[in-house]
Amino acid sequence: MTGAPQVDFALDTYECIVLYPGPSGRALPEETVQRLQAEHQEHMQALLRRGIVLIDGSVDGPAREPDPPIGFGLARTGSVDDVRTVMEADPAVQAGLYRVDVLTFLCPAGSLEFPLAEAQR
Repeated sequence: MTGAPQVDFALDTYECIVLYPGPSGRALPEETVQRLQAEHQEHMQALLRRGIVLIDGSVDGPAREPDPPIGFGLARTGSVDDVRTVMEADPAVQAGLYRVDVLTFLCPAGSLEFPLAEAQR
């Protein structure tokens, strides 16, 4: 699908952040992995405080892909490229522990609320 779907109702647009295991993850020493995970959490908390990311978290469960997603988030900046840039600045992404993709997410207008994000503003 390219572009917005043709529907007879309004849509809200978000940037969908998908985090995957990175190319270096299995080769990194455990203490490095722990440090990078802590730095990743700090990075995400900073993005939440700045209002760039609205929600983020881990995902778990069986998936059909060899490297299934391990994290998911939503942002609402109006720019997939801007969100990709701030996510690629994550120390864990830069070190190869994780890799990230950012996609456009469309849903019926008004169907999502982010009370924790609103409380931080």
